[in-house]
Amino acid sequence: MQTSELTVSNDKTLLDIEMVYAFLSQETGWAKGMPRDTFERAVAGSLCFGGYIDGTQIAFARLITDEATFAYLCDVFVLPAYRGKGYATTLMKQIFASPSLTGLRRIVLVTTDAHHVYEPHGFTQVANPERYMELHNPDVYKTTA
Repeated sequence: MQTSELTVSNDKTLLDIEMVYAFLSQETGWAKGMPRDTFERAVAGSLCFGGYIDGTQIAFARLITDEATFAYLCDVFVLPAYRGKGYATTLMKQIFASPSLTGLRRIVLVTTDAHHVYEPHGFTQVANPERYMELHNPDVYKTTA
């Protein structure tokens, strides 16, 4: 099956902000109900990548990073109609080839069911989970919406 080639860019002016916000705030478990101003602040303060086919955005990923030592990969998605065609793999390869991310000491992420997407790119279980801590407020969007 022939598929169109995915183009990946970290140019925020190319992002389809409406589509990304709608998908994250309505279709995901992790960002459902996110207020629009929270989303806009998150995008403004992050390194964002869009995946495009013929100029239409079909994928997104966001990294919170100092672009020197550390990054947290989050909000990664490929629209459902485009899944299973290798676009997530292409997106990840292009992200990790970015000059902004080369030489980082650590990149982390949290996933409930997409381990198979990230393992081919070198992600593993946290080696020392006892060292990691979190301050987690899963209901934050319910109180600010």
